[in-house]
Amino acid sequence: MTRRELLALARGTGLAAALLPSLRPVRVLAQARDPWGKDALTRLSVRPPDYETPVSLLDSAITPIEHFYVRCHLPVPAATGAEGWSLRIEGEVATPLSLSVSDLRALPAVTTTVTLECAGNGRAFFTPPVAGIQWKKGAVGTARWTGARLADVLRRAGVQDTGRFVHMTGADRPLGTMPPFVRHVPMDKAMHPDTVIAYEMNGQPIPPVHGAPLRAIIPGWEGAYSMKWLNRLQVSAAASDSFWVATAYRYPVKRVAPGAAVDAKDMAPLTGLVVKSLITTPLDGAAFAPGPIRVAGFAWAGETDIARVDVSTNHGETWQPARLIGAAERYTWRRFEYQFTADRPASYLILSRATDASGNVQPAVSHWNPSGYLWNEYDRVRVEVK
Repeated sequence: MTRRELLALARGTGLAAALLPSLRPVRVLAQARDPWGKDALTRLSVRPPDYETPVSLLDSAITPIEHFYVRCHLPVPAATGAEGWSLRIEGEVATPLSLSVSDLRALPAVTTTVTLECAGNGRAFFTPPVAGIQWKKGAVGTARWTGARLADVLRRAGVQDTGRFVHMTGADRPLGTMPPFVRHVPMDKAMHPDTVIAYEMNGQPIPPVHGAPLRAIIPGWEGAYSMKWLNRLQVSAAASDSFWVATAYRYPVKRVAPGAAVDAKDMAPLTGLVVKSLITTPLDGAAFAPGPIRVAGFAWAGETDIARVDVSTNHGETWQPARLIGAAERYTWRRFEYQFTADRPASYLILSRATDASGNVQPAVSHWNPSGYLWNEYDRVRVEVK
C-alpha cells in the first residue's frame, strides 16, 4: 500500500491525525562539525581543546592544518584577530617595545619547516601508567611556519648583556587556581636564526586553535616551548620561577625504575626531542595476501638529522636498512621506505628503529619517567598475511 492509499484509508476510519506525524518524512539532523575544523581527529579534551591525529592521517611530509594535532593547556582566548594585537617586549632591554602584527610582517620574513611534537606523545604506552592526557602516537605534525626572527625583535628592543632568558606568555587565561602558562628559552636559543615568531602556518594565517595571530616556534624542542597566542616577551637575567618551568616539563637526570618517585633535585627542564620513528603504512591490524608489503613512515630527532632507519619484520631478530627519501633537513622528520615479501600466511610484527646523526639510537624500551614524557621506543605494527 502506498502512503497516499494509507492516508485515504485513515481518513475514513478517523485515524489520519494519529498517522500523519508518523508518515511525515524523517528529518535527519546533520552532525555538528567540530568548531576547530578537526572533524577527522580524536578529541581527548574539550576545554581546553586537545586533539590527536590518527596515524592514517600522518602519511604526508607536510601535515595539513585540519589534520595537525592540538595541544592547549588553557582555553583558546576569545579574541585572536591580528587587528589590535600587540606583542610587548620588556625587561632587560634598552627600549621596551609594543609591536603589532603589521610591524612584525614588516621585518624580514623567514619560513622554516618544523616537526612539532608534544612531550607527552606516547604517554599512554608507559607501564605503570602515568597521569596526564593519554596520547598515543598522534601528538606530532610537521608544518611550514613563516614569521620574523625572534632575534630581530630582540635586537630592535636592544637586548642587554644581562638578559639570559626570554620568558614567553600568551593571551590565554587560566581556569580557577591554575597557574598562568609561561615558558622560557635561554638567550642562545632565542637568538638562533631559526627561532621565529610565526604569523603563518602552511602559507595561511595561523588558525585560532594553533595560536593566532602570533606563535613562537622553537624548532627542535618539545612542543610546549612553541608558545601560542604570544603577546609578551620578558627578557630576564634569571630563569622563570613559573610552575610550568620550575615544576612541570622536567625529566630525571638519571634513569629511574618504573613507578619510582623522583626527587626535584634529580630533575632538569626538558628541551630537545629524542630520536624516534613512526610507521604510517601499513596500519596496525592490516591484512594482506602473501606477496610484497610496503613499509613507510617518518623519523625525527629534534635538532639533529636522521642518519638511518632500520626495519625488522621478524620480531627484531634481524634488521634491514630502510631507504631514506629526500635530503636531510634540520628540525623536520624524514621519510623512510622499505619493502619485504611475506611469502606465507603468518602474523608479522614490523618494527622501526631510527638513528640520528649524533649516533643516538631509538631504544627497545623507553626510559620511564613520572610525567610520561619522551616515549620513543621502537615503533611497531602487526599485520596478518592470510
